Amino acid sequence: MTDFATTVKPWSPDRWLTDIAPNPALRGFRRFCVEFLFFGLKEARACLFAGLFFIAIFAVPHAGLAGIPRYDLLLIIALAIQFAMIRFGLETMDEFKAICLFHVVGFALEAFKTSGAIQSWAYPDFAYTKLLGVPLFAGFMYAAVGSYIIQAWRILDVRIIHHPPYWMATLVALAIYLNFFTHHYIGDYRWYIAALAIGLYARATVIFRPYDRDRKMPMLLAFVLIGFFIWLAENISTFFSVWQYPDQLGAWSTVHIGKWSSWTLVIIMTFTIVAFLKHIRATIDVPR
Repeated sequence: MTDFATTVKPWSPDRWLTDIAPNPALRGFRRFCVEFLFFGLKEARACLFAGLFFIAIFAVPHAGLAGIPRYDLLLIIALAIQFAMIRFGLETMDEFKAICLFHVVGFALEAFKTSGAIQSWAYPDFAYTKLLGVPLFAGFMYAAVGSYIIQAWRILDVRIIHHPPYWMATLVALAIYLNFFTHHYIGDYRWYIAALAIGLYARATVIFRPYDRDRKMPMLLAFVLIGFFIWLAENISTFFSVWQYPDQLGAWSTVHIGKWSSWTLVIIMTFTIVAFLKHIRATIDVPR
């Protein structure tokens, strides 16, 4: 069976992280340290695209470089990172196709949220590559989240036990996405949807391999932790004025803690898309 997020090709540069021989002699505190180190290395590798793109946000001056506006330069850098990852075998074409879906989903949300009638946030700087008021690099921010989940799934050899029925998970993910649009008109139902998600994933457990043994974590805890780190990254991004919320126009302030819940819901939605694509691919690859 071939899987777009689990197969590691023989020439893959990730083999030093994924093909680790069992080491039964490693015990106690020394095992903890080694496993913690490799977990950090695997997480860093899974965040490669997001990390490099985040560094670019720091490095690119607000005024741009060589006459190229900042947003346009960020798009060029994001495309270069994406091309390099495919070129050097750090990302497969199937993974790239999946990530493109996150571009589309993210851009549609950005275009709506920054529209004149809504204006939840804004991209104040000029750019040649703006479409509907949204710089095209913005889609890469959502793609970075999808890239992390796809890469982590493969590198950490992720498996899910007690995964809810895919049709139910898909409906919850669709409700999460639609609520980002509809709450401007018919009320915010995120907490009702979050309650559904909690019930749906209450028994779900993620199995992962930081070194040579399987470890496990409640799926809901994984969602919350990832959402928290994205919220921290959002605070840094708004501090550097990559985008701004209305209450940050006069002076920067911390992004409201409520955004943590929004990002956690985005993670649930993103995870569901990845899991659904994996499920479809596995179904296609089952011998008839």
